[in-house]
Amino acid sequence: MIPSFLFFFFFTFFSLSTQHDQNQNQNSSSLSLSFPLIALHLHPNTSSSLNPSLLSPNPRPKTTPSSPYRYKSTFKYSMALIVSLPIGTPPQTQQMVLDTGSQLSWIQCHNKKKTPKVPPPPPPPTASFDPALSSSFSVLPCNHPICKPRVPDFTLPTSCDKNRLCHYSYFYADGTLAEGNLVREKFTFSRSVMTPPLALGCAQDTSETKGILGMNLGRLSFVSQAKISKFSYCVPTRTTRPGSLPTGSFYLGNNPNSARFKYVNLLTFKQTQRMPNLDPLAYTVAMQGIRIGAKKLDIPPSVFRPNPSGSGQTMIDSGSEFTYLVEEAYNKVREEIVRLVGPRLKKGYVYEGMADMCFDGNAIEIGRLIGNMAFEFEKGVEIVVEKERVLTDVGRRVHCIGIGRSDGLGAASNIIGNIHQQNQWVEFDLANRRVGFGKADCSRSLV
Repeated sequence: MIPSFLFFFFFTFFSLSTQHDQNQNQNSSSLSLSFPLIALHLHPNTSSSLNPSLLSPNPRPKTTPSSPYRYKSTFKYSMALIVSLPIGTPPQTQQMVLDTGSQLSWIQCHNKKKTPKVPPPPPPPTASFDPALSSSFSVLPCNHPICKPRVPDFTLPTSCDKNRLCHYSYFYADGTLAEGNLVREKFTFSRSVMTPPLALGCAQDTSETKGILGMNLGRLSFVSQAKISKFSYCVPTRTTRPGSLPTGSFYLGNNPNSARFKYVNLLTFKQTQRMPNLDPLAYTVAMQGIRIGAKKLDIPPSVFRPNPSGSGQTMIDSGSEFTYLVEEAYNKVREEIVRLVGPRLKKGYVYEGMADMCFDGNAIEIGRLIGNMAFEFEKGVEIVVEKERVLTDVGRRVHCIGIGRSDGLGAASNIIGNIHQQNQWVEFDLANRRVGFGKADCSRSLV
């Protein structure tokens, strides 16, 4: 069974508000933050031609003030990117999944002590957040504007609980439910660097042990509320050593490595257009094609762009482990894999109901036969997956191409997952509406 954690990073049944206006003021002094990232191991339509009226041309990059934060950290990586963030006053370290595919950030909450007489030591990162220990914590009442859904651009199901507080229920694509109260709380990076109180969920009813750091373009995402104009991360390669998780790097604000990044423009959607299969808050790019070895697959570029119903958009999603393709693109990839190594395919095997390009044999040898794989974008930008990493260990000595069918997710979209973002800096430049890529050895300590 697919762990519910996996789908926290894809699509939600409910999307919060309208797309954040990325041209709004970024009027704070230059400061950037960086942290470590951790990756934890989770188990992971034919498009018509693009209707140009659905897209607005991407504006030319312009000079804008930088984010009010400059913060560097690390994260752990296996299947999800887990970053530990200081929340509250004084800060309590909370582990959260870095998810560019969702909007609402939330943490695990549990009142342990109502009136502590002596300030306790900081809880470990795995502990849930105790609101009683934070002087900056506040709850949102039912009459708060956020608690009043505005149709059709605000679809988070909210209600009044018995205490007249704003209660939310959040369903994810696998049916997992997270619910609790909407609250306000600060992220406290240091004594002098902190966010204003941000709206987030204080979850009390969920099967998950870690929260979500929602990083999409919605106005209630962490980056929008904190006015982050730029953030980036570097996903390390996985390790096969048991009990060992590789560490990646995470920046809020400017990244000193960005001079060598290559950028692709984000597609911008008119808010007046409502397309049932489109996520307008995702980081959507115009993928041009897929190459395996030296062969460019015969897939029309329109397959990777949204059609009038919104099907076919291509998004960069840190929260998805695998890459997912719509049927026409997936079939072309599988056709080429069968041509190259068909006799070695594990017959009758489908990983998690979505990926059927799997093997029992020597992964290195099969990878050499397949060759490098590349996802091609505009301006010659591409993500190259070296032949040594074309196959992914899914357990029990089985290795699969890290690509699944998106219709298995109930979505007609193309998703570039974190498995194909390894050894890449991925930068989301919200001010200039673009995504940057820079090859790197993300397993090393990076500046």
